[in-house]
Amino acid sequence: MDTLVRPFSDDTIAQAARLILAGEPVAVPTETVYGLAADATNAQAVAQIYEAKGRPSFNPLIVHVPSLDEARWIATLGPRSMELAREHWPGPLTIVAPLRPDSAIASLVTAGLPTVALRVPAHRAIRALLQAVARPLAAPSANVSGAISPTRAEHVLKSLGGRIPFIVDDGPCPGGIESTIISEADGELRLLRRGPIEVDGAIPAPAGKIEAPGQLASHYAPSKPLRLNATSAEADEYLVGFGPVEGDSNLSPSGDLVEAAARLFDLLHEADSSTSPKIAVAPVPDEGLGAAINDRLQRAAAPR
Repeated sequence: MDTLVRPFSDDTIAQAARLILAGEPVAVPTETVYGLAADATNAQAVAQIYEAKGRPSFNPLIVHVPSLDEARWIATLGPRSMELAREHWPGPLTIVAPLRPDSAIASLVTAGLPTVALRVPAHRAIRALLQAVARPLAAPSANVSGAISPTRAEHVLKSLGGRIPFIVDDGPCPGGIESTIISEADGELRLLRRGPIEVDGAIPAPAGKIEAPGQLASHYAPSKPLRLNATSAEADEYLVGFGPVEGDSNLSPSGDLVEAAARLFDLLHEADSSTSPKIAVAPVPDEGLGAAINDRLQRAAAPR
């Protein structure tokens, strides 16, 4: 299969929409990372996502919709989830909520769970695509399952070239780290995945149970061994620095966590493509957005 890459435009979105309505997956940028989008109401289309990514069937997908109203047609949001949705949508927040019995979402999207993960994205490309197809879009990150998440079209092409038909290229993703995921039960918020948005009062979910995307112990992984909290590189390592730890590249020389989040996967791709057989990453403060960055790094470094 040839994978076409086209710059964002009305014609590009129209072409992408035609492919999605024909049951094909298409890569498209969001404000977090590039997603591999398919019609969430078409089980065969969703299966194409799993096949392209080599994704475990027990790992559910995030469904992207254009508005809160559309989300409420699909799931029943609790009162605290509704407050968060009104505050942060469109944006990098995913809410896991009970699936409505009359929802048209394919069961493959939820991996057989009674809940569904929903997000209203802010990026112009996926919003244009949602409008063009008038369908909810299942859209996990556009990469081979477990590999480094893509923040540029070239990352998608390197990972999924020949596996998918089309990539909408709208430059680098501004956020660079996946959405925060929360759920609500009995009025209590649970944090299922750390991300750009900090949710006050959310209790971290216990480990071991897959309830949402991004909860696998090993995830976001490069092909090379990864060592964390390195203040200097060994002879066989490519060092990704942070702040005063310079390295071969640097997440943020000034120690800016927003810049570091935006550059994280970009630099892991760079390190993975280097001639060094191993990768090391400098310490990142485990506070605020740094906690989300460290969550991704710990999963990337986990044994596979």
